Amino acid sequence: MRIVTWTLRLIIFLFLLAFAAKNVAPVTLNFYFDLSWQAPLVVVLLGFFAAGALFGLIAMLSVLLRQRREIHRLRREVRGHAKAAETVRVAEPGSPPAVDA
Repeated sequence: MRIVTWTLRLIIFLFLLAFAAKNVAPVTLNFYFDLSWQAPLVVVLLGFFAAGALFGLIAMLSVLLRQRREIHRLRREVRGHAKAAETVRVAEPGSPPAVDA
């Protein structure tokens, strides 16, 4: 299975390397106030891909933090119920009820 994984990784890497080699033509990005920037197309694509991944992580961060808070609250609740269950004594069937003095 390891060989298959590494073979697949190598194929993907070679495909992306060939894609990068074919897309080295300079492109111009025009900004406001007559600002422009020239860079190879592959660099621009990589930059926008990285920016998209970063924005996706930032968008996911609030959900992740909310879920972590919920998990922490539920664990505290379970601990409280476990402590309460330890203090309750359950009588065996057929035995008289236990009386705490």
